[in-house]
Amino acid sequence: MLILIAGLPGTGKTTIARALSAMIGAIHLNSDVLRSQLGLMGQYTAEAKQQVYDALLDSAGVALAAGKTVIVDSTFYQKSIRQPFEHLAKVCGVPLHWVEIQASERTLEERLGKPRPDSEADYSVYEKIRDLFEPLPEARLVINSDKETPESAAKLIQQYCP
Repeated sequence: MLILIAGLPGTGKTTIARALSAMIGAIHLNSDVLRSQLGLMGQYTAEAKQQVYDALLDSAGVALAAGKTVIVDSTFYQKSIRQPFEHLAKVCGVPLHWVEIQASERTLEERLGKPRPDSEADYSVYEKIRDLFEPLPEARLVINSDKETPESAAKLIQQYCP
């Protein structure tokens, strides 16, 4: 199974994905962590972004081929970024589930004002991505991280993705 956790910077995608991964024993892949591992921190050119997404896709493909459940968390803010992951699920013959994490502007401003271990995104990055964000597929679970703990959100996702 492939679970794609999408949303704007600061919504809590990674925290929720980590809780879900621990709960169900899935492989968790994160675009910010991978960016760091690839030595691409601070590099947001189209080429650097493509390198990160290609590496995410490759890692997800290897894990899916090994029969693992995979959780990928990233903004997935454009359809062109999402499509290769949707194709991967089809090629691997595994179910694909979309989850969108949301939070209030006030919460996002607060979260993005503090340093976070893996993400370089601040409020200005949030605004840029928000303005470019293309709608996610209709078939998705939407979770508001203002109203859910990481654990309760993980339980909701687990119920959504049997």
